[in-house]
Amino acid sequence: MALARRHRKKYSASHHHTMNELNITPLLDLAFVLLVIFIITTTPSFNDLPLNLPDATPNPKPMPPKLNTVAVDKEGKYYFNDQHFPDVKDLYTAVVDARNADSNITMVVRGDLGIQYQKVVAILDILSRANVTKVGLATEPQGR
Repeated sequence: MALARRHRKKYSASHHHTMNELNITPLLDLAFVLLVIFIITTTPSFNDLPLNLPDATPNPKPMPPKLNTVAVDKEGKYYFNDQHFPDVKDLYTAVVDARNADSNITMVVRGDLGIQYQKVVAILDILSRANVTKVGLATEPQGR
């Protein structure tokens, strides 16, 4: 029986040992390779050399789309591209005609500071019903 114990201990001790350390060398190699690749491929976003560059003719810029304006002045009168419309129904007809002429129409809504908010809401409602999707609101920069 004592012989069996010795044999079991000997077998157990020689084949079942625990690993006390983790080999991280391949992980560090990978990290350093990635670091070198990022350093090489990343270019600086500025140039340190003070150069006096020659002049060149500028490239013509594409024309921005025509902005159409719908405005309400301080008396509550409606305007579409500087043309006065006495009634909201006439304004709606003009906006629909412009939308039919240009399906990619862009509108800017301008409202006087002293008008009722309902007037601007009426314009936005007209543009929504006319299926105009590109709409902006004009404002003044602060301090003017």
